[in-house]
Amino acid sequence: MTSALPATRPAPRAGGQIVVDQLVLHGARQVFTVPGESFLAVLDALHDAPIDLTVCRQEGGACMMAEAQGKLTGRPGICMVTRGPGATNAAAGLHIAMQDSTPLILFVGQIERSARGREAFQELDYRAVFGPMVKWADEIDDIRRIPELIARAWAVACSGRPGPVVLALPEDMLVETAPVADARPWTAPPEQAPGAAELAGLMDRVSAAQRPMLVVGGSRWSAQTSAHLARIAAHHALPVVCSFRRQTVFPADHPCHAGDLGFGPDPALLQRLRDADLVVLLGGRLSEVPSQGYTLLDIPAPQQALVHIHPDPDELGRVYQADLAIAAAPDALCAAWAQAISRDFSQPPPASPGLLARVQAAHAQALAWSDARAIRIPGRLQMGQVMQHLRSTLPGDTIVCNGAGNFALWVHRFWRFTTPGSQLAPTSGSMGYGLPAAVGAQRLWPERTVLCVAGDGDLLMHGQELATAVQYSLPIIVIVIDNGMLGTIRMHQEREYPGRVTATALHNPDFATWAQSFGAQAERVEDTASFAPALARLRHWAAQHRRPVLLHCLIDPQAISPTRTLDEVRGTRAT
Repeated sequence: MTSALPATRPAPRAGGQIVVDQLVLHGARQVFTVPGESFLAVLDALHDAPIDLTVCRQEGGACMMAEAQGKLTGRPGICMVTRGPGATNAAAGLHIAMQDSTPLILFVGQIERSARGREAFQELDYRAVFGPMVKWADEIDDIRRIPELIARAWAVACSGRPGPVVLALPEDMLVETAPVADARPWTAPPEQAPGAAELAGLMDRVSAAQRPMLVVGGSRWSAQTSAHLARIAAHHALPVVCSFRRQTVFPADHPCHAGDLGFGPDPALLQRLRDADLVVLLGGRLSEVPSQGYTLLDIPAPQQALVHIHPDPDELGRVYQADLAIAAAPDALCAAWAQAISRDFSQPPPASPGLLARVQAAHAQALAWSDARAIRIPGRLQMGQVMQHLRSTLPGDTIVCNGAGNFALWVHRFWRFTTPGSQLAPTSGSMGYGLPAAVGAQRLWPERTVLCVAGDGDLLMHGQELATAVQYSLPIIVIVIDNGMLGTIRMHQEREYPGRVTATALHNPDFATWAQSFGAQAERVEDTASFAPALARLRHWAAQHRRPVLLHCLIDPQAISPTRTLDEVRGTRAT
């Protein structure tokens, strides 16, 4: 009998090298960082690794860039920051990842283990600080556990409802050496598919409904899943509504597209949902913004029949009591539903005239709502015409990025998203997200057109990342909509305390000169006729020089939203 050969003992490696080896093994190809002395051993190991390293100007921007890549790929975005203020600066990106259900891993350099509990320089307890705001936070105390805990981080970030993970790395552990074996490469487990009875119940309810509506959102969507959904909607003549900032899940040019839910939605769409006899909520949570402050459906028991499908069973019944609750990811659910249609019907049965008329009316209303040609605002620069020009000029697969503020209404209402993975916007409402997200997107897909639309207050939250875009030769198009105020807060202020303006006026730089000081090219736009030629000149320059460009667009302060002026807001204060 031949004895088994002894296992080969791995060669000793430093902890920092083991960390980087696990990233490579699990498929990480990009890391965003602001370097710090607490993880120099990791930075040294990255020197020779097949990983693109993006050095950012602030940890919040770095974390948002990583989050953007997690959104676009469905795999964890990777960010590395130093201890204390570096980690707390990154917290905004973690909050976005949690509320937006995005896989993300944040590695934080930590003090030496022997100094714990003494309030050493920049010491924090990361389990306590980040535990309540992420899916999992831990510290790797033992070099031998690095492969185990990084593998776990990958699985936690991607499983169920995806989200962020924080791992702290004590600096003395990173320079230790030990013969530690690698983990196995992470592979996604089989998706949880609906049971046969659940799928049959879903299809029966949809087929029997006279006024059905499908609301899609959440994460874990792919181009294939959206294609399945398009076929399903066409088969059932089912109006499809995209949740807040999830507009790439279902294309706006599909005949079953019925609009989107967010700030300032179409009142006709809200009425259709209230009048529905069946609402299918697929992938999302119908949280505060898409539910219009939790008023769209009654809580806990909606008046409409409700089917709720979500990959995390803990989300089912958390807010809404569904008539049918299915724990399944969108890709598994849509694949099974599309397969059932193919198996059960060689030819799609004709939809009833009533259903066809409803879905056609809903789509026509959505197209009318997103037509900016008739929109007029005070001032010389008409943003409706700007949006129409952008839509007709830029490629259909342009990745559109924005942060938070009233300016974002121009994007969400008037840009018709038709390509999966072409929207980067925080459902958490985090200001300053647009420019870092654009950097993350352009680093991932250098040949795609990337457009960042920002407000004047929004841009300067992370405007220093324009230097990152210049450093890495990223031809991002940045449009700054400048009204000299924090417009969203001013709108609420004027409604509640008319004429008593405080804390919302901004003294802004000349954004064109500011951008040029970074090495970008920029122009100032003050009227509608100037926008198109300025955009053409800047796009040509960006293509030649592979650098970002910026259009500083000044709009009238009265134009507080696409449809209301400040004077109108003051005049409609509730009594």
